[in-house]
Amino acid sequence: MDDSAPLLVIVDAANVVGSVPDGWWHDRRGAAKRLRDRLAADGVPGRAGPVEIVLVVEGAARGVGSVPGVRVESAPGSGDDHMVGLVARAAEDRRVLVVTADRELRRRVTALGAEVTGPRTVRPA
Repeated sequence: MDDSAPLLVIVDAANVVGSVPDGWWHDRRGAAKRLRDRLAADGVPGRAGPVEIVLVVEGAARGVGSVPGVRVESAPGSGDDHMVGLVARAAEDRRVLVVTADRELRRRVTALGAEVTGPRTVRPA
């Protein structure tokens, strides 16, 4: 593992956006854009050092573009499967943190060596 590589932070957009009942279901793409923009502005609070942020979107949020500081990936199918694939490709080479409250996704990515944290890490309550 390359300890000098930036921490890879993979954010489950649907899970983080859905963690607060603020009307996101009326505009899923807009909610994903707001999350992307918050991540670009604030990064990942409490994480020292450089980070690479990947926001994984699915469904109606597909097509949200990347911005400086946040790479957005549209999952072609299941967002969970896409995130597991990202972890599988990266976890041997660098530290990976997945932001989600989804229990099954947490189980799958920790089995591959990723750390996990909940949505509050990147989204105010």
